[in-house]
Amino acid sequence: MSAYRAVTSIEELESLYGVPGEASLLKVSDRITPQYRRFLEASPFFALASAGPEGLDCSPRGELGGLFRIVDDKTLVIPDRRGNDRIDSLRNIVRDPRIGLLFLIPGSHTTIRMNGTAIVTADPELLASFEKAGKQPRSAVVVTVNEIYTQCGRAVLRAKLWDPEHHVDPADIPTAGDILKERSEGAFDAETYDREWAGRAKKTMW
Repeated sequence: MSAYRAVTSIEELESLYGVPGEASLLKVSDRITPQYRRFLEASPFFALASAGPEGLDCSPRGELGGLFRIVDDKTLVIPDRRGNDRIDSLRNIVRDPRIGLLFLIPGSHTTIRMNGTAIVTADPELLASFEKAGKQPRSAVVVTVNEIYTQCGRAVLRAKLWDPEHHVDPADIPTAGDILKERSEGAFDAETYDREWAGRAKKTMW
């Protein structure tokens, strides 16, 4: 239970923020317009949010070229490339089709938000069309776009996300192995895991 008083009504919330400006409403489209398509095609990374009986999930997706395919102005297809096989997002989509996506474009302050519904498919012909390095994805996510709009650049600017002077040195933060060692109360071999990770990733990228 939070120690802070909650805002419990939409009316109270709206009284804090007022009415959104014209641009905030005008930018919303129910389909991928030509200009939005240009934004999307420049993005090599997005986060996929989904919901299921166990709760919420937000999964990173990234690929330089081939991250997704725009089929038409209402349809986006995402190949499910190799990962950790938890399939949290896919489990959610099978049971609750609602999804949200946030696209990032390196160097741009503008992000793209997309909301819609999705299905998981294992259609052989579709999966074959996404083959890379001799390997096919085991499934793909077909997104039906309900709305798409830009998010103003303030968050990226405040974070100085693309400013190299503010990039974190990886040596200053825990490794994946460090976290696994902590979770196992010291039993996990973090050093071997971290040392061999790059080789494992190279062999299982696709």
